[in-house]
Amino acid sequence: MAVFETMAAAARFLLRGAGLKASIANVNIGDQSLFGITLLRLSPNCSSQTKTQRRNAAHFSYHPDPVPTEYGPTTKMNLFQSVTSALDNTLASDPTAVIFGEDVAFGGVFRCTVGLRDKYGKDRVFNTPLCEQGIVGFGIGAAVAGATAIAEIQFADYIYPAFDQIVNEAAKYRYRSGNLFDCGNLTIRAPWGCVGHGSLYHSQSPEAFFAHCPGIKVVIPRGPVQCKGLLLSCIADQNPCIFFEPKILYRAAVEQVPTEAYTIPLSQAEVIQEGSDVTLVAWGTQIHVLREVANMAQEKLGVSCELIDLQTILPWDTETVCKSVAKTGRLLISHEAPITGGFAAEISSTVQEECFLNLEAPIARVCGYDTPFPHIFEPFYIPDKWKCFDAVKKLISY
Repeated sequence: MAVFETMAAAARFLLRGAGLKASIANVNIGDQSLFGITLLRLSPNCSSQTKTQRRNAAHFSYHPDPVPTEYGPTTKMNLFQSVTSALDNTLASDPTAVIFGEDVAFGGVFRCTVGLRDKYGKDRVFNTPLCEQGIVGFGIGAAVAGATAIAEIQFADYIYPAFDQIVNEAAKYRYRSGNLFDCGNLTIRAPWGCVGHGSLYHSQSPEAFFAHCPGIKVVIPRGPVQCKGLLLSCIADQNPCIFFEPKILYRAAVEQVPTEAYTIPLSQAEVIQEGSDVTLVAWGTQIHVLREVANMAQEKLGVSCELIDLQTILPWDTETVCKSVAKTGRLLISHEAPITGGFAAEISSTVQEECFLNLEAPIARVCGYDTPFPHIFEPFYIPDKWKCFDAVKKLISY
């Protein structure tokens, strides 16, 4: 109780300092106390502009990829449905496959596992305690024992309690046993990235933390077709994989997705749009931002941009990126995570080493700021198309 009283007092103090009136309401301490607390309720004195502020509006437009023809019949799916389809295909074809995590039995927060328990039984799709370290630890053990283990961390922001299990156990299991044992059949799924109103604990992009860890693979899709194919590749891969799913795309991204199982190669970037003047590199949601930037650059500046979806963060496709930069002479990398130590720095360093004599301008990075992910200032934090377009103009005029 003292913790919540302290939080309430701090909130009142901060709001007084900002010249606003506030009340702390509905403090309900119990088993679900965190869900029963309304910390801040702004008074009617707040301006209508604040109330109608559109900070939850999407910062990009989603344009679906062409309908794939090489994988058989397709059906309309959004991104979370493509996840469900991939998991369904796996459970149907692999009797050792199990899916587990917080709330997955009823479908999960984002409905990615809806219907699977009823279809395959509670021994194959089941809830776990609210303990990320335990979820991954169990997954390692299940994979070592021969199962295809698919673990869900409810939000990527809460993967940190499992960091030790992932980095010190899963990634090193094969190495420490001299390949006598491994947990390569482990796949860890997690909703990832900003969603428009997630604030500090539901908007993070932690891929760079794991990109420093040999022994695991890190994959991030940009849409439903890639999501299903890459997830099935992760599940089939003989190395532990972390699969981050852009949560803002769960419902916003809709495409024609093959109904049968198919795979998309890992560690292979995709050139989405060819160009001659600037190379744009991103992954996940930011691909759709840079797609708009490429169109703006062509229309407003007459600049031809080559757009590359990295797809796999670790191990990443250096060849495709460097080949593009050698052609264009300019590179812009963009991601939502903070700029310092973000994966854009690794790409920038590698390209500088490999393509130094081809560069016509310094490599540009347009990323999140070095602060926790804000709430009311989220529109200013996100590396939107205007920031990226400005970077393209600077690259061209350098």
